[in-house]
Amino acid sequence: MTPTQIAHARRGAIRWHLLSSAEVSSPQGINTLALLAIVRSVYPDATHQEIRKELNYIEERGLAEIQRDPLDNWFVQLTRDGMDVAQYTVDCDPGIDRPKITQG
Repeated sequence: MTPTQIAHARRGAIRWHLLSSAEVSSPQGINTLALLAIVRSVYPDATHQEIRKELNYIEERGLAEIQRDPLDNWFVQLTRDGMDVAQYTVDCDPGIDRPKITQG
């Protein structure tokens, strides 16, 4: 794989980890510090800035709502569409590398 392909795969995977983690925390939601710890279990070099960049992408797609407080803390909750993507009830558009469900 080329460096560009690796970066693309990483972004898509991080987006999926963010969505699935926010789905598990529903209906309470989850903050970015907890999300960073989860993503770092897969990508130890992940940064807070990287998490926020991918959360912005998810928010722009209408899959999450982010509450930002005056101290710059972010709190993430999935929208109905985000829940549907995370729960495999709708197709997932490109940009999020949702694992395929297989029966074995």
